[in-house]
Amino acid sequence: MIRHFDTLPDGREVLAVDLAGPQLRATVLTLGATVQDLRLDGVDHPLVLRLPTSRAYLEEGLYVGAIVGRFANRIGNARFELDGRTHEVDPNFLGRHLLHGGSDGIHAHLWQIADVQPAQVTMTLDLGDGHMGFPGALRITATLGVSGDALDVDLRAVAEAATPCNLAHHGYFDLDGAGDIRGHELWIAADHYVPVDADLIPTGEIAPVEGTPFDFRTMRPIGDAGYDHNLCLSPTRQEMRHVATLKGRNGLRMEIETTEPGLQVYDGAMFGRLVVADGQVRGPYAGVALETQGWPDAPNQPGFPDAILRPGQEYRALTAYRLVRP
Repeated sequence: MIRHFDTLPDGREVLAVDLAGPQLRATVLTLGATVQDLRLDGVDHPLVLRLPTSRAYLEEGLYVGAIVGRFANRIGNARFELDGRTHEVDPNFLGRHLLHGGSDGIHAHLWQIADVQPAQVTMTLDLGDGHMGFPGALRITATLGVSGDALDVDLRAVAEAATPCNLAHHGYFDLDGAGDIRGHELWIAADHYVPVDADLIPTGEIAPVEGTPFDFRTMRPIGDAGYDHNLCLSPTRQEMRHVATLKGRNGLRMEIETTEPGLQVYDGAMFGRLVVADGQVRGPYAGVALETQGWPDAPNQPGFPDAILRPGQEYRALTAYRLVRP
């Protein structure tokens, strides 16, 4: 079902698409192709951070639940070289680096609804050549569905010129609905992670997780270490495989399957005051983002998986967030 969600200050309407499958229900907004709600039958709370208005999604809840890009995560010094040419992109992070495609990234756009089925919606977005400094017109297609026991995310893109492309679903999960995910347990199939500098920009090193706080090869509580790092799943895009499991105190599990080479783990430690859709107030650690994606700053890091999309190629990233009852 398609319905009115709210209206942006410029008068444009934001629509909500309600999806229903045998076990799951979701609401997807045309603003940012945002998953605004996710529910499992028999569980009396939402499984994701759920904000009440478009303003909340564009201000204090920036990126919550949205698809981010054209380049998810960070590009150091807001510049990169491609085919012998240097490109300057939007320095929207600390005034020096690019984050999630820039200040006018795809999270802030109204997407067009291309197809709606009871348990699935497809939305499209066109970015022009030079948008946020990136070369090449880009057409993005996002299909989100709840037809089985998972939130399925299918992201595709084609480009008219060579361009960095790295898209990700930026949902924040809270399987308990308690507003604090530090007691959730996490397992990740990653032997290495990407160290970062004080600005959270990769140093270029690929380091073992052994003996570090980034070792989630045995399931353990997330805690309060302050994670905002890429865990290295593989050196290239792969066939769909199980890469991570999140478990709430209530025993509910979410198993993540993806094609992607990286998993950005952000524990929400820097959240400020968030008023969620039911009027409750949330703060730091209100949700954990588990973003399947390419590695950050890949256009500047020759040792990282290639993140350049060229004409004639199709970018396709698949992820399933599968819910398993206790």
